[in-house]
Amino acid sequence: MDHEIFTLAQIVGHALQTQQKKLVTAESCTGGWISQALTDVSGSSLWFDRGFVTYSNAAKIQMLGVNPLTLELYGAVSAETVSEMVTGALIHSDADFALAVTGIAGPSGGTKQKPVGTVFVAWTSRLNGYKVLQENLSGDRQEIRRQTVVIALKGLADSIKA
Repeated sequence: MDHEIFTLAQIVGHALQTQQKKLVTAESCTGGWISQALTDVSGSSLWFDRGFVTYSNAAKIQMLGVNPLTLELYGAVSAETVSEMVTGALIHSDADFALAVTGIAGPSGGTKQKPVGTVFVAWTSRLNGYKVLQENLSGDRQEIRRQTVVIALKGLADSIKA
């Protein structure tokens, strides 16, 4: 178990439980790692509503309501797509807070415009607008995915406390 990720998941869980709020996740490049980290925390059923792993474009459309035109115009790895993912996750859940991630973990799939390590993370809540962060990470596939989980959980903790 990754100590840093587990500690961040505990912080998120404590903040949600204190506020009596629930969370939903929508993950692409992390493949459910964020949901796993959160549910590793005992008592997470009190504050973790559900997690969507929408790796394919079809899943993003079917499960989260991402507009096919958004995917066509901007690609799956974009601020526009992650914004629709986080909004769709909130709409398709009973949660108060939502988190979404999409990115290119590599080693293949990168382009000159979007190299391997390009990641977008979004957070939102039923009370506030959404925030999108773009990161350009380095490392192998596992390290890029791990960094994405850490960034997502840190940002989530900040957005819950705000």
